[in-house]
Amino acid sequence: MDSYSNNNGGQRFRKIPHQSLAHIRMEPLLDDNLEQWPHLNELVQCYKTDWVKDEHKYGHYESVAHVSFQSQIFEGPDTDIETELHLGNSREAKLDEFTDDEIPSTSGRQMTEPTFSDGSQLHLTKHLGLSPLPAYEPAFDWENERSMIFGQRIPESPMTLNGSGLKISVKVLSLAFQAGLVEPFYGTLCLYNKERREKLSEDFYFHVVPTDMQDEQNTPERRGIFYLDAPSASVCLLVQLEKPASEEGGVTPSVYSRKEPVHLSEREKQKLQVWSRIMPYRESFAWAIVPLFDSSTGATSGGPASPSSPLTQSVSGSASHEGTFEPIAKVMLDGKSGYSSGSSVVVEISNLNKVKESYTEDSLQDPKRKVHKPVKGVLRLEIEKHQLGYSDIENLSESGSLANDSVDMGDRAPDSVLSRVPGNSSDGLRSGSQKWNVHDGKAVSGNGSNACPSSELNASDFQAFDFRTTVRNEPFLQLFHCLYVYPLTVSLSRKRNLFVRVELRKDDLDIRRPPLEAMHPREPGAGPQKWVHTQIAVGTRVASYHDEIKLSLPAIWTPLHHLLFTFFHVDLQTKLEVPKPERLEYLEDGKNIFRLRLRLCSSLYPFNERIRDFFLEYDRHTLRTSPPWGSELLEAINSLKNVDSTALLQFLHPILNMLLHLIGSGGETLQVAAFRAMVNILTRVQQESVDDGERNRFLVNYVDYAFDDFGGRQAPVYPGLSTVWGSLARSKAKGYRVGPVYDDVLAMAWFFLELVVKSLALEQTRLFYHNLPLDEDVPPMQLKEGVFRCVMQLYDCLLTEVHERSKKGLSLAKRLNSSLAFFCYDLLSIIEPRQVFELAARILVVLLCKHEFDARYQKPEDKLYIAQLYFPLIGQILDEMPVFYNLSSTEKREVLIAILQIVRNLDDTSLVKAWQQSIARTRLFFKLMEESLVLFEHRKPSDGMLLGSSSRSPTVDAPPSPKYSERLSPAINNYLSEASRQEVRPQGTPDNGFLWQRVNSQLSSPSQPYSLREALAQAQSSRIGASAQALRESLHPILRQKLELWEENLSAAVSLQVLETAEKFSTMAAAHTIATDYGKLDCLSAIFMSFFSRNQPLVFWKALFPVFNTVFDLHGETLMARENDRFLKQVAFHLLRLAVFRNESIRKRAVVGLQILVRSSLYYIMQTARLRVMLTITLSELMSDVQVTQMKSDGTLEESGEARRLRKSLEEMADESKSKELLKECGLSESGLMVIPEGLSENRWSWSEVKRLSDSLVLALDASLEHALLGPAMTMDRYAAAESFYKLAMAFAPVPDLHIMWLLHLCDAHQEMQSSAEAAQCAVAVAGVVMQVIGLSFLQALVARKDGVWSRDHITSLRKICPMVSCEINSEASAAEVEGYGASKLTVDSAVKYLQSANKLFSQAELFHFCASILELVIPVYKSRRAYGQLAKCHTMLTNIYESILEQESSPIPFTDATYYRVGFYGERFGKLDRKEFIYREPRDVRLGDIMEKLSHIYESRMDGNHTLHIIPDSRQVKADELQPGVCYLQITAVDPVMEDEDLGSRRERILSLSTGGVRARVFDRFLFDTPFTKNGKTQGGLEDQWKRRSVLQTEGSFPALVNRLLVIKSESLEFSPVENAIGMIETRTAALRNELEEPRSSEGDQRPRLQSLQRILQGSVAVQVNSGVLSVCTAFLSGEPATRLRSQELQQLIAALLEFMAVCKRAIRVHFRLIGEEDQEFHTQLVNGFQSLTAELSHYIPAILSEL
Repeated sequence: MDSYSNNNGGQRFRKIPHQSLAHIRMEPLLDDNLEQWPHLNELVQCYKTDWVKDEHKYGHYESVAHVSFQSQIFEGPDTDIETELHLGNSREAKLDEFTDDEIPSTSGRQMTEPTFSDGSQLHLTKHLGLSPLPAYEPAFDWENERSMIFGQRIPESPMTLNGSGLKISVKVLSLAFQAGLVEPFYGTLCLYNKERREKLSEDFYFHVVPTDMQDEQNTPERRGIFYLDAPSASVCLLVQLEKPASEEGGVTPSVYSRKEPVHLSEREKQKLQVWSRIMPYRESFAWAIVPLFDSSTGATSGGPASPSSPLTQSVSGSASHEGTFEPIAKVMLDGKSGYSSGSSVVVEISNLNKVKESYTEDSLQDPKRKVHKPVKGVLRLEIEKHQLGYSDIENLSESGSLANDSVDMGDRAPDSVLSRVPGNSSDGLRSGSQKWNVHDGKAVSGNGSNACPSSELNASDFQAFDFRTTVRNEPFLQLFHCLYVYPLTVSLSRKRNLFVRVELRKDDLDIRRPPLEAMHPREPGAGPQKWVHTQIAVGTRVASYHDEIKLSLPAIWTPLHHLLFTFFHVDLQTKLEVPKPERLEYLEDGKNIFRLRLRLCSSLYPFNERIRDFFLEYDRHTLRTSPPWGSELLEAINSLKNVDSTALLQFLHPILNMLLHLIGSGGETLQVAAFRAMVNILTRVQQESVDDGERNRFLVNYVDYAFDDFGGRQAPVYPGLSTVWGSLARSKAKGYRVGPVYDDVLAMAWFFLELVVKSLALEQTRLFYHNLPLDEDVPPMQLKEGVFRCVMQLYDCLLTEVHERSKKGLSLAKRLNSSLAFFCYDLLSIIEPRQVFELAARILVVLLCKHEFDARYQKPEDKLYIAQLYFPLIGQILDEMPVFYNLSSTEKREVLIAILQIVRNLDDTSLVKAWQQSIARTRLFFKLMEESLVLFEHRKPSDGMLLGSSSRSPTVDAPPSPKYSERLSPAINNYLSEASRQEVRPQGTPDNGFLWQRVNSQLSSPSQPYSLREALAQAQSSRIGASAQALRESLHPILRQKLELWEENLSAAVSLQVLETAEKFSTMAAAHTIATDYGKLDCLSAIFMSFFSRNQPLVFWKALFPVFNTVFDLHGETLMARENDRFLKQVAFHLLRLAVFRNESIRKRAVVGLQILVRSSLYYIMQTARLRVMLTITLSELMSDVQVTQMKSDGTLEESGEARRLRKSLEEMADESKSKELLKECGLSESGLMVIPEGLSENRWSWSEVKRLSDSLVLALDASLEHALLGPAMTMDRYAAAESFYKLAMAFAPVPDLHIMWLLHLCDAHQEMQSSAEAAQCAVAVAGVVMQVIGLSFLQALVARKDGVWSRDHITSLRKICPMVSCEINSEASAAEVEGYGASKLTVDSAVKYLQSANKLFSQAELFHFCASILELVIPVYKSRRAYGQLAKCHTMLTNIYESILEQESSPIPFTDATYYRVGFYGERFGKLDRKEFIYREPRDVRLGDIMEKLSHIYESRMDGNHTLHIIPDSRQVKADELQPGVCYLQITAVDPVMEDEDLGSRRERILSLSTGGVRARVFDRFLFDTPFTKNGKTQGGLEDQWKRRSVLQTEGSFPALVNRLLVIKSESLEFSPVENAIGMIETRTAALRNELEEPRSSEGDQRPRLQSLQRILQGSVAVQVNSGVLSVCTAFLSGEPATRLRSQELQQLIAALLEFMAVCKRAIRVHFRLIGEEDQEFHTQLVNGFQSLTAELSHYIPAILSEL
């Protein structure tokens, strides 16, 4: 037997011998030259060629045990399941007195610390986790998987040559007579239907010697083999016996001579002997009918036979024929049973009926005929029943031995096997042999027929032809071409000894030419005869015959071929030397003399005229004898549609072959016609045959066995078939009318697709059959471009149809879909996998599961081999990434799980090939890995996994399969649907202890759900778009738990598999053996970003950090480079995010991750400034994600656990003492941070640097926390809000962008509060940052552009306006380009914009001197750019500014830009403000009452029921310890700003206008206020008792500042005595007047402002009504007792001050007189009078005054 093998390593094709039962005898001329008759050639090839079966089409499978799973821990920021499990397990351990090691586990692994172990420990590379595939397909069942696929291909047994029913063998054992007859007997056996009186089979001739003559050695072994469709009571064996004439010497003279025997002479007797030998006569002797299946017990079809019949297994006797049955035990060689239900019975037939006259078979049972007498003899037959089926033909291996392994037998009957040829037994699946192994088994012939190899047959067995073969609605499978001739009667007027000779003649041109040797002999072993004759009917007028004459017909008939019947009368003419038959002189006219019956049995000659026409036109076309256009052939092809179904079915195989030949080699018109005819035939076969399967049995048999693509004699079928179908599809796509045939094409698509695949596979095998070394695999085929394009069009057409028809809800769409899937599945084993990327992803997963769970492929080398086979698929996917991206997420998961499975089992040398082709391709590979992480990420069911809305219309065939899980295999949904209908019982639950009890079963019908759970599930599944969450809820808790377990393990396995791949990539990149961007290593960085940004299980985090450390060891320099700022920032963010987790294992690993980053930063960048920028940025982003505050029970906010854990992590990062233990715990070496990387020499690790970094981050965290804690108070307490923005701006100062962002927030807050000066300061600060960054970047880049307009001097002048600009900005920080952070946005233009904004705001605040300074910074920019228009605007603004300054200075009312208040806070409810003093800067129109009201409003809201707010009304010193508990105090005092050069010790009263002027006057950091007091305990006294305390306060920074209030950091006080106060008051007034008199004016003409201020001061000094002033001082100190207390020095100072005051007043009055006009004369008179009266009053106390004035 031949076998072809393919690249799957086993036998691909198996030849099944296909031999005909009938022996065809052709004319010698045509025997070797059938080529003249192509249709005959086709027919003969069809029947004689061995069948070819594809062994790999339907698969073979044996599974391994399923993987066991462990619960995975997915931690959130606020969970710590690991610790809870540890505690729970330790409690259990104590209860059960177990040690940790004894905790039982289903998988032999500890539950507490889930570790992954793989069955394949032999792998050279240790995997980090389980394979993702078992978790994706946790309930994989191969058989079930196949059966659930809609349109699953079911293998058919090959159709047997004689139907599919019973096979019966009959052997004649012996014949015995009581009378002791000793001559040999001859006879025939056939199957006979006694009801219909019809022969069912041809005759089996036998020859038997009576028992007492039998020789032991020569026991007859010849058997007749008969075939039956089904057991039936009317089916019998018809036995007919005859014996040679046995009167005198074994010869009956009466037949040969009219003389009586006694009258014969010796010579006559000798001649009689000669004649009897030439024309032997056998006398009809007896007959019997043996019922094989008695109906008395009503045996059913196919069951055991009835007890009274021979084929029963009982041994009881039978009434139907008096005999006994004796079962024979059949002993098989090798201990194998030859057939499944074999039963062999010996039948003794004793009811033989004697016949004397000649008869026909029909007359035997004729009731009108007289009853035949019984014969006293017994014929013993051995009858054996065989079940006829698959095993008969299928299991002949190439050397004739059993080959069970190579076929998946399923539940079929065990195989019976014939050893045809001696040879070594085959080992079934032989790997590596690609040659065809040919053994010539000689077919032996008995009775002129070829013996078909079958169970227990031997050479001499005769297989009787089954006449029903010609009427069955089944394809002919064998070559038979015979005519059965039955002469019945010859009616003559005289009695004759008559017999008939039959011969076949080619023509009647020459009667002397011998006839054709076409007659089948009756003797075993003889050759074909020229003629044959009937029995001799002795002495009868109407001769009857029961002979069956079988003759082989020539393959080619002509009208001249004819049968010649010759009638002979036997009469011995003793005169002649040679006996001579008597001739009949005449035939009687008008009478029917000769009756005969003919039965033609041919699989070469069709009765149907249309089929004959088609064959004829096919021949003419093939031989090119018809016109080239072939219209007759077209007509013949088209008329095939009208052939009746029986004829069509019988010649199905050759017709299909011929149509395929025309499709392959005809022109386009013929191609299309043949294709359409074929479609029509297939559709009819599918519809009209009794078989109602998806794939018709006859068609499956054709494509699986009979079709062999013309045995390689012609071009293969697939190109033509693909082309014609493709063109039809194109016509349809273009909108042409293609008629109903198109729907039929789609309905029969499976057939064409399977034909195409088999054609391809046969071509592949034949291509490489001769020229492939013995142990090499058949390489995959590369389809030619044109053919591949056609196949693709075919595929696209079908895909489109699936899509179109699925909208209509047709089942055809489903069938098409499954056909397509199988098409891809089959193509994979033949053509280049790259050409099959569009295959259905589901098929791929099922294939890989089949390998993964197959017990045969568990060795690492097997898995590696399989992975290498599938490896090209990854390349194909990388080539077709747009196709991948267009898939749905479910399909993507299918493809990705396959990729991960392949990658998992590859060795490094194979895997590296995926990364060696190009950088872009390597990137795409890792894009697939990233997709895996995204699509298999484990999200809690509560994440709202809603089904996507279905695009299908409401008219669907059935409710769609419910979707319980998005991430697991689609098969799981079916599994869970089925499981939820079953009752789930956990192990160990007693039979009556259901967890979830069913409702009473009587209440539940199939349409009714059993329980609430099922009701819910049904409701969900019937609603398209039901949520997966609701479906999960409807599951039994155990199933739900199982589902979650699977999903968790799938996610964990995928993540770990990708991590493992990334680690291999990192190692190979370090060795520079792959194609990747070594400058950035973007593949690594992208995959790590993906790792960190997904929800991962604990087991993954534990595996990640050793790999993370290794990667930074190998590639630290690249990963820390500027190009990877984005990656670093992402990693930093996620490490900080993990540092918030409650689970200590994860939190500690995050700390170690941060240390690894710091280490890389120190070693590769030699500082941590840039890393600090990264971490500061990410901390800022994290603050918006993390809940840093939580609500207390009283409704206020407090610091959250996350914030505390983050602070703890940041502190631990710099904790040297805990470092070693931490590293060890995380699986790294204790000295990991100190190890110097390769290529570097010095140790650059520095704990102090880490501490500095840690402190900086903690500061930012605290600022963010404080900001968050303000929360709702932000809108009310604007001061605190501004302060919190300020703190954030300072904490994030290392990152210019963040620094600026918070400053701008602060600026906005100030503008809302109308604090223009503070807002302007913020704008200045922003401009200062930009200017510094620009300055640095110019220095670094050494740019020689002229845009570098600002020097250090400019920044210094800016610092005078806003001292905060002095914050140094690090060059690294300024240049850190991180996703929108960095210097690129900070340009000269943005600095100018902020400067102009500050200018505008300062103008609003009327701080014009600042405006001037700012414009002086803007002007150089416009100068360098020659922007003259802008310069003009600037100078115009400057003019306006200076004029405004002038106006302020010349104003008679001193200008104040703001009012200042000191506010002290006392009370615990103030929190951090308690016992602190602040200076508030308020708008100049805010009075003391206003600020008191404002602050009361702010802080009253903070008081609870136990506290009240109280305002201290005066400005005395507060002793906090003496204050009342439970009360919060505010002390608010107005203060004055102190000038830079002011003498704070001066006793004079402070008048601001005296010191107004100059830019410096507007920047204040010291303030004072005077508090009057008495030392005698009185609250108030006269001037002589009134002391004064002057308090001077120093603030932290100067006003105007970035905030509205500054903390008081230093406080001093001075005391003044009453007389010093008095002297001070007088000196102050004197100075004010003198100042007014001496101040220069801008021009002489401008006198009005001066006159007004002079009048105001004079009126307050010398008016008569003013008693409280100078006069009251004299009254107080220069009279009475106080005067005696003054020291002489004080007295002199007082008098001198008074005299000076009066002198200045007198001078002022004179000046006043010069300035006034007519209208002020009266006022001047009043002033003069007042001055005189005041002088008179003062002279009482100081007499000298008169002489002085």
